[in-house]
Amino acid sequence: MSTTPPVLAAELAQAWADIQRYHPELPDLAAPESLIGESSSACGHELSFERLLHEAVHGIAAARGVRDTSRAGRYHNRRFLAIAEELGLDHPEEPHPSSGFSLVTLSLEAKRRYRPTMERLQRALKAHTAATSSDTGRTFRGPAARHGSSGGGVRVKAVCDCGRNVRVVPSVLAQAPIVCGGCGKPFRIPEVVGAAAG
Repeated sequence: MSTTPPVLAAELAQAWADIQRYHPELPDLAAPESLIGESSSACGHELSFERLLHEAVHGIAAARGVRDTSRAGRYHNRRFLAIAEELGLDHPEEPHPSSGFSLVTLSLEAKRRYRPTMERLQRALKAHTAATSSDTGRTFRGPAARHGSSGGGVRVKAVCDCGRNVRVVPSVLAQAPIVCGGCGKPFRIPEVVGAAAG
């Protein structure tokens, strides 16, 4: 059973539909909830309209049968870049050594086109954050939570875009980003495919 507030899932689906109005070949978004649970994607973006548009680039590439990434999906190539430009995303002049052209940003034209969509999605994201991070004060989470320590929990592998990894307790990573000294990007815990099944 999903604990995702239905408002955020609905807003993600509506934002995706707004992109489809300009790019009809974009396939439907099967599960908006799949974008919600993780704090970052393989390209290091937090959930936002910009990230949604980035994911739409991958959707169009898949619809066209275009291989837009390599290195297990980390390196975004020039085919990704060409579709990103079609969708109104700008890019750095040179590719990142490990992630290629993944670090795309909204162009001014895209910001104008999608302003109402972005505003609706931002409101839903704020409401979701407030709903999932509020603490009523009536729950006891123990000394580890009160003092900000890990409490000796199970450590998992967290990775960054440049391929480095560290072992960390997920609750520690949730407190604040841990930034890689090599590339300056935050470490993230990759989503495990099929973990929800069973």
